[in-house]
Amino acid sequence: MLAGAFPALGIGFLGVSLAFGLTVLSGAYSLGPVSGGHFNPAVTIGLWAGGRFPGRDVLGYILAQVAGGTFEGPRLRGKVLPGGGDWLLLRRDGVLQLDVRLTLETDDKQMIYMTYKGFRHGPKDVIDRLNRGEAVDAGLYYFRTTPYFETSSDKYAWMNSICCVASGSRSAAGPTYHVFQVL
Repeated sequence: MLAGAFPALGIGFLGVSLAFGLTVLSGAYSLGPVSGGHFNPAVTIGLWAGGRFPGRDVLGYILAQVAGGTFEGPRLRGKVLPGGGDWLLLRRDGVLQLDVRLTLETDDKQMIYMTYKGFRHGPKDVIDRLNRGEAVDAGLYYFRTTPYFETSSDKYAWMNSICCVASGSRSAAGPTYHVFQVL
């Protein structure tokens, strides 16, 4: 990023783009099994270093890794595999913006990719209690997401063409979602 700002160095934006792409690709292959291969903080820091991202917003951008979990419903159940990505952006207005990608493994060993975006917000004192890991009634804050699914499984192909909404709650152990298909 910095070299792109100094054309006299001779590599230009194309060279920087290629070098950056190869670096991310190498990192994803070498660190992917450990980190899930998520490098967005590096991009944020690079943009900040290049003067294209305000420094006051860098710390508000947090990368969290999905450690795993379980799911169960009337038509499927299984586990959330570790290594997914949970990109959280704490906006200036106090809204936590979510961008999550993870892999579900059903109890019959079928893989389903799940992605969702959403928001969590509420009164400052309620959010402060949540952030400290305290038990807070989910009715005191707003926590909604819009999940989508992708799979090559014939059994679960129906999931490829549905829209869902979810309501969430947060405990010290992590988030819980109640997902509903929109009919």
